[in-house]
Amino acid sequence: MRGIRPTKRVTALGSAGAFVTATLIAGAMAAPSATADSGRGQDREARGAATAAAKAAKAGIDWQDCPADWALAKPIQCGWVTVPLDYAHPNGKQIKLAVDRIGNTGTTAERQGALVYNPGGPGGSGLRFPTRVTNKNPIWANTAKAYDFVGFDPRGVGHSAPISCIDPQEFVKAPKADPVPDSAADKRAQRKLAAEYADGCAERSGEMLPQMTTPNTARDLDVIRAALGEKKLNFLGVSYGTYLGAVYGTLFPGHVRRMVVDSVVNPSREKIWYEANLDQDVAFEGRWNDWEDWVAKNDATFHLGDTRAEVQDQWLTLRATAKANPIGGVVGPAELIGFFQSAPYYDSSWVPVATVFSQYVAGDTQAIIDAAAPDLSDTAGNASAENGNAVYTAVECTDAKWPTSWNKWDRDNTRLNKDYPFMTWANAWLNLPCATWPAKQQTPVDVKTGKGLPAVLIVQSTNDAATPYEGAVELHKRFKGSRLITEKDAGSHGVTGLVNPCINTRVDTYLLTGKTDAADVTCAPHATPKP
Repeated sequence: MRGIRPTKRVTALGSAGAFVTATLIAGAMAAPSATADSGRGQDREARGAATAAAKAAKAGIDWQDCPADWALAKPIQCGWVTVPLDYAHPNGKQIKLAVDRIGNTGTTAERQGALVYNPGGPGGSGLRFPTRVTNKNPIWANTAKAYDFVGFDPRGVGHSAPISCIDPQEFVKAPKADPVPDSAADKRAQRKLAAEYADGCAERSGEMLPQMTTPNTARDLDVIRAALGEKKLNFLGVSYGTYLGAVYGTLFPGHVRRMVVDSVVNPSREKIWYEANLDQDVAFEGRWNDWEDWVAKNDATFHLGDTRAEVQDQWLTLRATAKANPIGGVVGPAELIGFFQSAPYYDSSWVPVATVFSQYVAGDTQAIIDAAAPDLSDTAGNASAENGNAVYTAVECTDAKWPTSWNKWDRDNTRLNKDYPFMTWANAWLNLPCATWPAKQQTPVDVKTGKGLPAVLIVQSTNDAATPYEGAVELHKRFKGSRLITEKDAGSHGVTGLVNPCINTRVDTYLLTGKTDAADVTCAPHATPKP
């Protein structure tokens, strides 16, 4: 389950051969509250987090112009925050986290502090967040008057002690095997790849793996808050960033000032992470159908059929053709899924994906090669994709216990694939390294309301593929006093980045005043893409 910021599709490669981005989730000196059911280890980690935050508050951040190769031009500034690798040993090994910021655009009197952002993943970088100001993004103009926009690379990501599991050029090589297995031998081959990937993570990043957890990233977030000189955190989390926010709000309820969570990972312990990924497969099929309906409605433009069934037939034909004979020698079914899945993820991809599909059916194969094949010359991009996938895997595998029985994986995914074939097996292979994970798997935090937690604003579309709607309902139940804004009959992942005044004005009002509506709100959908 992999949710990346809505402004840009990032394609990551499943370890076991699927080219797929699955999703797919204040008071520096005060000791963080421990959860009621936390054990002695978590108490030590809570004390360690308080120690690290106190140090960071004293040290602050030495803001400088960003390194040239980070592509973050002035007036954006960059800096570093030091955190312990292991919060149970706060004076042990330290790692540095990359942070950046742009100051508020309003007056000193208008300034309300820093707004810290996480775009999802796990494995997404938040460093592009301040460019919403430099690019004059109108949706965020009001909020930017009041807040410094602060982004960061979470632990293991990008510039923050990056981890790796496989050589990046090997990682992007194509074509991969078709994720949908034809035989027991196909399954054995994918299982072998998944186990080798898990072993590669241990070999290349072994010291980091046991500490690559959402609770540790939440503790890092609290240290960043302290380093910024903020008594309380203002936070915007999208996709996996909502789970990070949910865990932060549970561990540090008294440290939250304002929190917006958008496109919500189901925080139930039972769902993190195996069941959440199965739920995602069902939701992806639903949103894939929505996209096919839209393509059919616009048959005059795309010429792919005027019913969903006809569009689906074209897809199955394309898939079968690429399987028998990879397009351009490099685009097989796995690569097709890597490209086409962005349509059920984001409405912004509806037109580009349909256009490439249409060009292919009309006889232009180059467009699909350009869109879906890896670029082996883009070594920096490939390293970034490999790193994102490594972090995704490490966090999901270490956060929670996963089934170790292959029979269970096989049974569950075989059953789901019958009715929800678009993503099921691709998602299974992406996550299968968790079945043989070399680091100790944790018990997820019991997300709930603690003393001092303010009203949290939850924003969610009903047809989201990557984070199904039930996740928002579940978090709403757990965070007392929270407000839920539902975008009805819409399904783009990452709602707050889209133009929908019913939502945009409420997000602004909340961030600027702390006020929410007296009751939950249902908004009409944002405009459907026009071809």
